Amino acid sequence: MAASKADYEAVAHEELQKEEEGGGGGGGGGEQEESVDEGGVEHGFWSHGSKLLSDFPESVGKQFKRGASTTVPLFFVLLFIGAFFFIRWFDVSIFSGTSLEKAIGTFQSTEENCTKEDTTCSTKQYPLSGNACPDYFRWIYEDLRPWAETGITSEMMEAAKDPAFFRLVILDGKVYMEKYKGAFQTRDVFTIWGILQLLKVYPGKVPDLELMFECGDRPRIKASDYAGRKGRKKVPPLFHYCASDDTLDIVFPDWSFWGWPEINIKPWNALRKELEEGNNRTKWMDREPYAYWKGNIRTSGNRQALFKCRPSDKHDWNARVYDLDWGQESQGGFKDSNLASQCTHKYKIYMEGIAWSVSEKYILACDSMSLLPKSRYYDFFTRSLQPTIHYWPIQQNDICRSVEFAVDWGNKHPQKAQKIGKAASNFVLEELKMNYVYDYMFHLLSEYAKLFKYKPTVPPGAIEIVPETMANTGGDLEKIYKNESSVKGPATKSPCTMPPPYDPKALKAFLKRKDKVTRKVEKLEASGNIKKDISP
Repeated sequence: MAASKADYEAVAHEELQKEEEGGGGGGGGGEQEESVDEGGVEHGFWSHGSKLLSDFPESVGKQFKRGASTTVPLFFVLLFIGAFFFIRWFDVSIFSGTSLEKAIGTFQSTEENCTKEDTTCSTKQYPLSGNACPDYFRWIYEDLRPWAETGITSEMMEAAKDPAFFRLVILDGKVYMEKYKGAFQTRDVFTIWGILQLLKVYPGKVPDLELMFECGDRPRIKASDYAGRKGRKKVPPLFHYCASDDTLDIVFPDWSFWGWPEINIKPWNALRKELEEGNNRTKWMDREPYAYWKGNIRTSGNRQALFKCRPSDKHDWNARVYDLDWGQESQGGFKDSNLASQCTHKYKIYMEGIAWSVSEKYILACDSMSLLPKSRYYDFFTRSLQPTIHYWPIQQNDICRSVEFAVDWGNKHPQKAQKIGKAASNFVLEELKMNYVYDYMFHLLSEYAKLFKYKPTVPPGAIEIVPETMANTGGDLEKIYKNESSVKGPATKSPCTMPPPYDPKALKAFLKRKDKVTRKVEKLEASGNIKKDISP
């Protein structure tokens, strides 16, 4: 059974603890092991990117290493290798728009960077030339791993019915929906609307499938309920907006990409442009030198703890925290909740609510250095974010003191803090454009459909969802947002090219690296030394 992402993270965390307790394993072994792990990025490219290499006969490989003792004539070995590299060059140049030399150069430079202390590894570890997808697309393989060996059966699908809010079926380019329960506000409406737009972007290309979708806050499929080989055969495939390391929900872009009329949040295409304009209105060096957060503090104890970090007569924690009552905000015309006008501080704080929060992408897009505690939940793109590259990690169990140190450190190293903020906003504003959101949906659904062991059919209680009819239902603002997020026609080019799956060593190294850098920040914070620069 293939290991899950949680298995990799557990191993990485355990190895890191051994390094810290045992001094790296003795005799420099820890450093050597890390170097091997970091090199897994390059290894992952070859092992997954070329079936020809994976089919290379083991006997030939061993004979080639033995040199003089080989029983295969050297001429034929060299001829085979030459043919392999020509085919590999042809494959890479056709599908990623780069030569083999350029591809090798990209991975060599990535490996060199990744083996340095305080790595500056890019999120684009797979060469983004031509029409290649962003690196976070690789998590699609991990999310679908529970069904890689078993496939998806109709029994598994029915097992996901109980927690699902609706079943959606795509057949011959048409969409059918069977509703089970009402979602909060218009989450289900805009989720389905987004899928309808995907079918307009790539007409005739989305395969037939059916899926169960959960529209609540927390993920529902606990990994512990399906442990072991026997249990893995029964995992219900359930789509959701977020997941965690101990759940198996399939992560899908959330409804707010197409608009959230209840709290006046525009579709992402329009909002991301406003956020860019907001960034330009207040340059980073001219911003308030404090950490900013505004939100509903009643959704979690963590947010209530953050609310205590407001300045008082006794102490200023460098935090400017505001409670937001959405009822009052709605009555006031949402004058105090405009997201584009909130990019006025050098630092912004992200804090989970009941689960993951859609606010994360808006916070990351502000050019401000984002302060993020270790989150329990993730959405489809945030797993590729890296500490001290895209954000500064803070500690939830001592939140006020952690925020204070982060701001003091950033004010002591303004160029570094600005660089971290800019890297995050570039990631969100460039690698999370709507064309990539649609491509992520397309590749996820395409890979998902390959797992089916049966032919989907329209359930007796399902209704066909007609885009033209759906566009004219709902309140005035809902209709406006549907119109603004409506795709005008098919895409002019094919979906981006999927990167290969993570090689287990590369994934373990990636998770280990994140954990290690976070721990280094925690140690720095404990020392109180704001003068030390540990950022890339």
